[in-house]
Amino acid sequence: MGVITASGECAVTVSPARMYNALVVDAHNLVPKLKTQEVKSVDIVEGVAGEAGCVRQTNLADVKYYRHRIDSVDKNKLCKYSLIEGDLLFNKIDKATYTVKFEASSDGGCVIKNSTEVHVKDGQDLDEAIIRTAQTKETEYYKIVAAHLLANPDLYT
Repeated sequence: MGVITASGECAVTVSPARMYNALVVDAHNLVPKLKTQEVKSVDIVEGVAGEAGCVRQTNLADVKYYRHRIDSVDKNKLCKYSLIEGDLLFNKIDKATYTVKFEASSDGGCVIKNSTEVHVKDGQDLDEAIIRTAQTKETEYYKIVAAHLLANPDLYT
């Protein structure tokens, strides 16, 4: 089937640094708090939170899990990471890679740009709508995080 790509963009009124710290550096603590119905826990299984080489395992409420590895981060608030293991679609995909960039906006907030690239295994068929739906949910999650940070102005300052 090849490669499926999807991208999204979300403008929020929270600074790039705060959003980056919430979504990249401290995601293992924040995600279970904000997604209590979906996520049981997020554990650091290797490396240092928010740094290249860090591997996080997300344990879902329905017993499934997946692991992401941060491939690279930079001072410009750009993070690249990969789905490396889990119950989610690994029978159909070889790999999935993600890029998230936090760009400052003129109102003091930021625009979060994200992209997903899923490499489907030869001979497998994967509905592109699954990837696009996941991408949309991720963008919606950014808004939830922004609302949480606005309600808690001392977090990640």
